Amino acid sequence: MVAIVDYGAGNLHSVKNALDHLGAGSVITSDREQILAADRVILPGVGAFGDAMRSLNENGLADVVRSAADGSKPFLGICLGLQLLFESSEESPGAEGLGIFKGSVVRIPDRGLKIPHMGWNNISLPKKSAILPEGEPFVYFVHSYYIRPEDESEISAYTEYGGRLAVAVERGMVFATQFHPEKSGEVGMEILKRFLEV
Repeated sequence: MVAIVDYGAGNLHSVKNALDHLGAGSVITSDREQILAADRVILPGVGAFGDAMRSLNENGLADVVRSAADGSKPFLGICLGLQLLFESSEESPGAEGLGIFKGSVVRIPDRGLKIPHMGWNNISLPKKSAILPEGEPFVYFVHSYYIRPEDESEISAYTEYGGRLAVAVERGMVFATQFHPEKSGEVGMEILKRFLEV
C-alpha cells in the first residue's frame, strides 16, 4: 500500500490516478498511523514552501513525514514535496523545512527565460539511479525554485534552464524529483513503476 500524504496542498489525485493506472494500491491520507504503516510513502505538493510547512506543522504531519523518510522504506517527494525535504527556501524566508536533506531551495536566476520554468525538458543523470531511466529523458516541470543540496553526491538529476539546475535527489530509498512523474507520460510511468519495485 502506498500512502499519498494529504496536508491540504494539491496534485493528490493525479498521483493517485497514475498509481491506479499501474495497478498499485494507494490511499490519500493525513492519518499518522496509516502513513507510518504504509509500505511506501509519496509526498506530493504544489504551492508555496512556507504555506505547506505551516500546514504540515499544524496537522502534526511534519514529524510523521520525517519518520516516513528515514530510509527504512521507499519514499518519494514530488515538486514542492522535494523542496520541503530541504532546510529552507528563498520563497519563504524564516520558514524551516523538514531538513531531511541538508541544503536550501533558491529561485531560478533571471537569465531571460520565462519563470516559472513550465513545460517539458530533458534531464541528465550524474550517476545511476534506482528509479530514473538512463539517457536524457524528457519530463514535465512547473517551478520557479530549485534545490541546492550541500552534498552534491545526493543529486540524481540535473536539467538545463538558463544554467544547470539540480532537479532530483536520491539517498538510499529516499527519492525526490522537482518534475512531475505523474504528468510525464510514459517516462513518468516508468519512474513510478521503478519506485514501486524498489
